[in-house]
Amino acid sequence: MICALGAAVCFGTASVLQAVAARAAEPGTGSGVDAALLLRALRQWRYLAGLGLDAMGFVLQIIALRHIPIYAVGAALAASLAVTAVVAARLLKVRLSRTEWGAVAVVCAGLLMLGLASGAEGTGTGSLALKLGLLAVTGLILLVGAVAGRLPDGPRALVLGLAAGTGFGVVEVAVRLIDSVWDLGNPALYALLLGGGAAFLLLTSALARGSVTAATAGMVLGETIGPAVVGVAWLGDRTREGLTWLAVLGFTVAVTGALALARFGEPPETAAEPVR
Repeated sequence: MICALGAAVCFGTASVLQAVAARAAEPGTGSGVDAALLLRALRQWRYLAGLGLDAMGFVLQIIALRHIPIYAVGAALAASLAVTAVVAARLLKVRLSRTEWGAVAVVCAGLLMLGLASGAEGTGTGSLALKLGLLAVTGLILLVGAVAGRLPDGPRALVLGLAAGTGFGVVEVAVRLIDSVWDLGNPALYALLLGGGAAFLLLTSALARGSVTAATAGMVLGETIGPAVVGVAWLGDRTREGLTWLAVLGFTVAVTGALALARFGEPPETAAEPVR
C-alpha cells in the first residue's frame, strides 16, 4: 500500500507538469488520436519531467499490484488527484475551497478503510481468453479515440479521458497476468505496451482540448472500476474476512473524493484562482 501511495504522489505531481506542457503545445488537426501532439509535448522539459515521475510511479505501481488487490491500487492511484490538489495549494499558491479540502480528507479516509480491509492479491493467473480480451480492448481504445475527435468539445474531453483511463486500467490488469517480460507469447505483454501507449496518447489529447476536468473525471472512472471488477471476478482478489463491506465503502469513498477534485487535472494557471 505504501508503494501504491508513492505511485499516486508521482502521478499526481506529473499530471500538473504534463497538463501545462500539453496546453502549451501547438494545436494539431483536432483528431482524438494526435500522435504529433505527443511529439510536440515531448519537446518541453515539463512533459519530460512528468514522464520521469510517471516512470518512477509505474515501478511502484507494479510492486503494489504484485502484493495487494487491484481495487486497492486503483483507488490509491485515483488519489493522485488529491496529491495534485495539495501540491498546487502548497507550491503553486492556488486556492482550495473548504469543500475541496474536505474532498482531500474524504480520499484519505477511503484509502484508510481500504488499507484496513484489503487482503492479499488473488492467486488467479488469468485465462488465455482474458489475455486476448485485454489486447482487443486496446484496439477498441484507439478506435474510440479516433471517433472522439469528431465529437463536440464537451463530450470529446470526457470520452478521451474515459478511454485513457481504460488504457491505464488495462495496464493494471496486464501486470498481474505477466510472469516475465521475456514471455513474448503472452498477449498480456502486448496489451500492457499498447494500452499504456494509447492511454498516454489519448490523455495528452484530452488535456490539450476541451474540459480537462471532464477528461480527468473520465480517466478516474476508467482506471478504477473496470480493473477492480476484473480483479475480483477473474483473478481472485478478496478482502480480509468479514470486511468486504469496509472495502466496498472505502473504494467508493476514495473514488468519489477523487472525482470531486477532478478540476486539478487542469494546468495550474487555469485550475484555481491564485492567492493574492
